[in-house]
Amino acid sequence: MSWITKFLTSSIGHKLVMSLTGLFLILFLVIHLVGNLQLLAGDDGESFNLYAKFMTTNPLIKFTSYGLYFFILLHAVQGIVIWWKNRSARGEVGYAVKVTRAVNTNATYASNMALLGSIIFLFLALHLYQFWLQMKLDTLPYATYDGVAVKNLYYIVSLTYENPIFVAIYVVSMVFIGMHLWHGFQSAFQSLGINHPKYTPLIQGVGKIYSILVPLGFALIPILMYLNK
Repeated sequence: MSWITKFLTSSIGHKLVMSLTGLFLILFLVIHLVGNLQLLAGDDGESFNLYAKFMTTNPLIKFTSYGLYFFILLHAVQGIVIWWKNRSARGEVGYAVKVTRAVNTNATYASNMALLGSIIFLFLALHLYQFWLQMKLDTLPYATYDGVAVKNLYYIVSLTYENPIFVAIYVVSMVFIGMHLWHGFQSAFQSLGINHPKYTPLIQGVGKIYSILVPLGFALIPILMYLNK
């Protein structure tokens, strides 16, 4: 097992884990967006509340969610490790007469991604506190549909999006997420060795479309809910 540990703690291993966790989170964002779009169903939150109940009570979904939390933390930690190693490498070559462009480029890229990732992590902490934690602490009111009482998560979401400050925070955070995805989507495939003249342009194109449409979809939800109020 020692070779596995050595590989995962190597530079290539860090990038591999970073790529795989990143692709998992990219897939999750699409699923999360589909669920959140039910906030705009115009049925006073029934569709969204029933969706939230399913997501928090289905055993398979609950198990997967624990994996999601782990992957978010692992992705963040790997990003910090990669940033630190690139920073150290840049410091080491700083004393050399000639500094290679590749080292500077990698260090700058890692610094930018680390900064964006840190901002996004703070947003996730706020997001989880406002919604996920309220579900777990059972502080929400209940709504009844066909005789079944479910936690009214829609209530706290709509209340939050009545505040223009929170709407602005969420929209700006989506801009940062879009920037992070713009650089990270194609990089994840490249780190996995999927880098070919025939496929790379397609991956880059899909990545750019994804990094615009998905954050835009998330950003439109608080905007439209605020305007409807």
